[in-house]
Amino acid sequence: MGIKTNKLNRSFRAFIESQPVFFVATTAPSGRVNMSPKGLDSLRIMSDTEILWLSMSGSGNETAAHIPQLARMTLMFCSFKGDPLTLRTYGDAEVFHVRDPKWNTLIQNFPTYGGARNLYRLKIDLVTTSCGSGVPEMEVTRSRAETDLEPWYAAKSDAEMNAFWRKKNLTSLDGDPTGLFED
Repeated sequence: MGIKTNKLNRSFRAFIESQPVFFVATTAPSGRVNMSPKGLDSLRIMSDTEILWLSMSGSGNETAAHIPQLARMTLMFCSFKGDPLTLRTYGDAEVFHVRDPKWNTLIQNFPTYGGARNLYRLKIDLVTTSCGSGVPEMEVTRSRAETDLEPWYAAKSDAEMNAFWRKKNLTSLDGDPTGLFED
């Protein structure tokens, strides 16, 4: 039987911090549910009830479109080696863009990455665990984000990055605005 609680404990925090990947799920009141894998050194546990994570640029920006409409977010962490465990954190989230006043303070929690696009703060109201025995055991051989994704974005000028965002990240799959730019 899994655990249900309203905050992270020391062992949950250690488990989360040891995972090379996590998954984020969000949805708007209508339209598609989105679930995305996240990597790099992009997650910080701020307290037993708060997680901050950095979103890198990509081919879409679904989470940024969903959160202003419906603040619910789930983060899922799976053990891919060692003892099986799946841990989920549920709660309400808020999104911060590069232009937001809090961005400069919050971004200091992370390494400098080219393509850093959004920050999310999750206020946890539920933590659950399940056995995770259905998840295969795997080894990480390399971080494609570190060797392929991040250097590609880091080589772009601010103008090139803004052009990419305007082309790929202004609306969700359902046509909802992501708020990336104020215009």
